[in-house]
Amino acid sequence: MTTVQTVSTTPYSDQKPGTSGLRKKVPTFQQEHYLENFVQSIFDSLDGIQNQTLVLGGDGRYYNRTAIQIILKMAAANGFGKVLVGQGGILSTPAASCVIRKNQAFGGIILSASHNPGGPDEDFGIKYNIDNGGPAPEKVTSAIFDCSKTIREYKILAVTDVDLDRIGTTTLGNMTVEVIDSVADYAAQMETLFDFAQIQQLVSGGDFRLCIDPLHAVTGPYAKAIFERRLNAPAGTVQNGEPLEDFGGGHPDPNLVYAKSLVDVMFQPDGPDFGAASDGDGDRNMVLGQNFFVTPSDSLAVLAANATLVPGYRDGLAGIARSMPTSQAPDRVAEKLGIECYETPTGWKFFGNLLDADKATLCGEESFGTGSNHIREKDGLWAVLFWLNILAVKQQSVEAIVKEHWATYGRNFYSRHDYEGVDSDRANTLMSNLRAAIGSMAGQTFGNYEVAYADDFSYTDPVDGSVASQQGIRIGFTDGSRIIFRLSGTGTQGATLRLYVERYEADTSKHDQDTQAALADLITLADEIAQIKALTGRDAPTVIT
Repeated sequence: MTTVQTVSTTPYSDQKPGTSGLRKKVPTFQQEHYLENFVQSIFDSLDGIQNQTLVLGGDGRYYNRTAIQIILKMAAANGFGKVLVGQGGILSTPAASCVIRKNQAFGGIILSASHNPGGPDEDFGIKYNIDNGGPAPEKVTSAIFDCSKTIREYKILAVTDVDLDRIGTTTLGNMTVEVIDSVADYAAQMETLFDFAQIQQLVSGGDFRLCIDPLHAVTGPYAKAIFERRLNAPAGTVQNGEPLEDFGGGHPDPNLVYAKSLVDVMFQPDGPDFGAASDGDGDRNMVLGQNFFVTPSDSLAVLAANATLVPGYRDGLAGIARSMPTSQAPDRVAEKLGIECYETPTGWKFFGNLLDADKATLCGEESFGTGSNHIREKDGLWAVLFWLNILAVKQQSVEAIVKEHWATYGRNFYSRHDYEGVDSDRANTLMSNLRAAIGSMAGQTFGNYEVAYADDFSYTDPVDGSVASQQGIRIGFTDGSRIIFRLSGTGTQGATLRLYVERYEADTSKHDQDTQAALADLITLADEIAQIKALTGRDAPTVIT
């Protein structure tokens, strides 16, 4: 007989989920009862879990396998009927959303710290996704946090570990554990959205060269299965494709700094035609052409403008949604298409209601996240396949497609400056000072710029009426330029200050300017207004994208 153990515990005070769940250093999660407390708090906050199906998997980072064994035993002890777990404990975040939706599961637990580093002393994360496959909304995460503050015990089965590496079904007490192929359901869904025959013709002929870099993170198995086996791209198209617990010592964040090995390949004189990198859990993407970087904001705009070339979107878009700091390039496409463009706070969970209500079809964030209504998470490889489908139809280079887009819609020069690991008190002081200043800022002139509006962004959900406030300081100028300041909710150490700078340029003769040069006066102005250097002690950003 299987024994359910009820273990006494005491609350931890620091288990408030952030933008994407609970993220801490691995040693924090390894504290006695720490993970168990949070998992029990998830289960205690949910109604009607008895005999339900749960999806479980993660990005393969250090502590992933250990955590999965604990969660399986706790799910069984708490009355779940079935858990679908990815082989080897692997499920990319978009694949987990796909599996939840396909199997009409009650929800899912995803183990990831996304684009943060992994290893024994690095980051780990856990988040709960609801039955639509999307991240838990605020009312759910608040309930989880409330439970974590009063927890006194948790339930767990006293059983041996499950073999995660063998596909098949076993039982834990009264619960079925089904180890599933991590890639199959996701790959099958991609085939329903894109013209694989046309893409295969493009990537397998030898004339078009492709380089995919999963950064030793979760998308390695997915990329190999889809690009090298299904689409017949040459062996070696996928580099750094083996998921490693520490991501090979790298930082699995697909940007120009951390994906340097890919950037070096793509910016060679005779580099490949198309390159892409993805992040730790597979929901972010960076797209590159030969000697050409596509900003995430432009990527969303280009996908929206060309969506009807792709089978899954041939009937057009219901609407577009973008996070507030994302550039206004997608807005211009929406205006031309005669559809709505929704501006939401940062965090994919804010797109869920819009997608469920069929108000939006494509969504995007400036932090290299793009997705659609096919799941309820952003999806890195989906974006890559979308780009390849457009390239296969248009038979143009990445650079030509983007420059043609700018000629039609104008160019939004755009850049993000990240100041990572800033002292939290200093960062909060900077934001407090800005909040105090913005009330009187409208109408003021700074150099050549007159302030049209200045606010602390607040969002009222058009579907359920819920309000999210203090989502970032916006300073908009009369010429359409913007400066935005916000603190990131995805780090585990200190604070990350993000500065976003944007300027619109309609004149095609000026579209080839260097981005940082085109934005130089606004960058200087941002420092003057916020006193970034003085308050952070930093002479320069950690990362510029």
